[in-house]
Amino acid sequence: MEMVEIIGSTESKPHSRPYMAYLEIVTSREKQVACGGFLIRRDFVLTAAHCAGRSVTVTLRAHNIKKKEDTWQRLEVIKQFPYPKYDPVVLHDIMLLKLEEKANLTLAMRTLPFPPHVTFIHPGRMCQVAGWGKTGVKEPASSSLQEVKLRLMEPRACSHFPAFDHNLQLCVGNPQTQNLHLRETQGALFCVALSPMDCPMQSPLPSSPGSHLTGPGSMRS
Repeated sequence: MEMVEIIGSTESKPHSRPYMAYLEIVTSREKQVACGGFLIRRDFVLTAAHCAGRSVTVTLRAHNIKKKEDTWQRLEVIKQFPYPKYDPVVLHDIMLLKLEEKANLTLAMRTLPFPPHVTFIHPGRMCQVAGWGKTGVKEPASSSLQEVKLRLMEPRACSHFPAFDHNLQLCVGNPQTQNLHLRETQGALFCVALSPMDCPMQSPLPSSPGSHLTGPGSMRS
């Protein structure tokens, strides 16, 4: 199964991100791929539009996707809603998935709602990305949920990427190496904020009131 990348990451504490969703996708060419997303309502998952497929199965409450737990809940997607202006080149890489039934919320699984206000997130903030996938370019895919710290950079730091558009994307880098790599993610970008008004399209983490997320569309890191 094809997996995405989450370079330089470490394993998340099991079930510390109860809104994460693991997506198994069968493409129109019968190829199996995997994506990540997050539960924003009991019957809706937010992910990237490039994760669309002929069929999508969502696993909730998972940590290691190769070790089934009693906490798992697997639901089929009955409707896919990619952003109408989505284009692999122009971006707008975001999609809603309607689940066949409402998820049963527990301590191991919660939704991640969006806030009512949208403002600006300032460069310098520390952020995290969570998801499943390769932890290095030459590393095998990790079956456990991973997370990596990233720092929000000034847009000019990504200006050498021809496809970068600061009106649509955030420029983030590894705070340890300051290296910038051209990557895309369908996982949420969580940024530590001083107040809920500091971040655009973001919402508090259920277990961490000071942290916020951005949508799962394409991002440069």
